Amino acid sequence: MQVYYDKDADLKILSDKLIAIVGYGSQGHAHALNLRDSGLNVIVAQRPGGPNYDLAKKHGFDPVSVKEAAEKADIIQILIPDQHQPRVYLEDIKPYLKKGKVLGFSHGFNIHFNQIEPPEDVDVIMVAPKGPGHLVRREYEKGVGVPSLAAVYQDASGQAWDIALAYAKGIGATRAGVIKTTFKEETETDLFGEQAVLCGGVSQLIRSGFETLVEAGYQPEIAYFECFHEMKLIVDLLYEGGFKLMHYSISDTAEYGDYVSGPRVIDEKVKENMKQILEEIQNGSFAKKWILENQAGQVSFKALRKKYHSHKIEEVGDRLRDMMPWLKEKK
Repeated sequence: MQVYYDKDADLKILSDKLIAIVGYGSQGHAHALNLRDSGLNVIVAQRPGGPNYDLAKKHGFDPVSVKEAAEKADIIQILIPDQHQPRVYLEDIKPYLKKGKVLGFSHGFNIHFNQIEPPEDVDVIMVAPKGPGHLVRREYEKGVGVPSLAAVYQDASGQAWDIALAYAKGIGATRAGVIKTTFKEETETDLFGEQAVLCGGVSQLIRSGFETLVEAGYQPEIAYFECFHEMKLIVDLLYEGGFKLMHYSISDTAEYGDYVSGPRVIDEKVKENMKQILEEIQNGSFAKKWILENQAGQVSFKALRKKYHSHKIEEVGDRLRDMMPWLKEKK
């Protein structure tokens, strides 16, 4: 593993560059603010009429169109959702890409799966913070940073890696550490983690546990607390100190149950299913399905969203969360 820190990056390489942040959402607002606070020249591309446009104005930016940003900027960092990137690239960015410019990403999906094919005379880099935008901003303001991944897909200038590291330093990532990767590795591992563990795996595990208890005759409210609500308590412990801290913090009974029952739930069959999911990511099957889904107007996607958001666990959760005023305060 190669890790880079502040001493390895030089902001001077960006001092005469104009950086365009395309999209002022979760990552976009953090990147733009951090880069500006690092003394760099930043413009924001955000369409008018929405909360992100208003937020950019509130933060002191004068948002421009993507076309104007792409024409003016030396570095164009694309931070809009994956499914919108190819169209915006073709219509508003590609016509203004000239030799010596830099195309930047924080996720490799569209480059890796050939939905965006940049010209050969531009650098193509990625800086991907391993945390949501609000955390990237908050940690920067505290004088620290969020670990990030960085990669170079195309090095036309011979300086692409230095530019990627400097950009990472500008958003505060080199304070914590930047791990060198590739667009392929970042894309495939990110998709796998989301589908098999973090989103798909955890969500289905929670729903299955809830259904098992309810079908056995237990109150849905109790099932919710035991299979859903307390998940945060465990995840926080894992986040803070790994499995060792989690096991230290729970009861011996719970720890013993982890060892003897966990492998019966997540068994070799589950691992085989995970391998199949990984294979579909690696061979492009998942990307093809998602691309076609978007071309068809997300009909199946929206139907699945409606189905899962109508699950009884959501109804029970809404009712129980009304008993927790601290959650409303957080919102």
